Amino acid sequence: MAYVKTERVKDGIFEICFFHEAQNSLPSEILNQLAWSIKDAGHNPEIKVIILKSGGDRTFCAGASFTELIAIQDFESGQKFFTGFAHVINAIRTCGKIVIGRVQGKAIGGGVGLASAVDYCFATHQSSVKLSELSVGIGPFVVGPAVQRKIGLSAFSQMTLNATELYSAQWAKEKGLYAETFETIEEMDAAIMALAEKLENSNPEALSLLKGIFWEGTENWDALLFERAGVSGKLVLSDFTKKALASFVGKA
Repeated sequence: MAYVKTERVKDGIFEICFFHEAQNSLPSEILNQLAWSIKDAGHNPEIKVIILKSGGDRTFCAGASFTELIAIQDFESGQKFFTGFAHVINAIRTCGKIVIGRVQGKAIGGGVGLASAVDYCFATHQSSVKLSELSVGIGPFVVGPAVQRKIGLSAFSQMTLNATELYSAQWAKEKGLYAETFETIEEMDAAIMALAEKLENSNPEALSLLKGIFWEGTENWDALLFERAGVSGKLVLSDFTKKALASFVGKA
């Protein structure tokens, strides 16, 4: 069953874990729960560090739920669905706590957006990345600002236009998406906990102020990402996108 689970793993270190049987894809319900969990953790003064992860040991996140996308029949529903990604990104941006990402496998589409939105991202060598949206007639409009902010316009445009290409974890590290990569999940988890413990013992006021500095220039993202969700919400209704999504769902 799909879920979003939260757990305090040690004192001020808090984990948020999501799972969906379809390669950790992101339907509306999971997006809404993720945004709420991140906001709630941000308001808790006892929580110092948030670790964002997904269940399983293969794909980190396959992005938007194609099953839900193909069922969208009107603009309002489309914009509402894509706004779910905006809410998660903005929750990470504004929660006031340092968010560490744990990417144990492939990150596709919206999964790249999540990896880009966290403040410090760990990954395994198997964690290749792909922005696949254009291949189904949409485009990474909502997650784009987070991805571009992290890896730069050149790398972002490369991933966006070559939408069927998987880029290696090493490539993602070179571009700044991943801070560190590891051969095994166990090595990665040990490094994540080591950093989380260092941050937990740091001055929380300093961390909060640094978080604000990291995200300077994004103050308009509440409006920007909602506007971008409208762009995707319109495109998902096109004949091109409907046919492309049906083809992908049919092959699954």
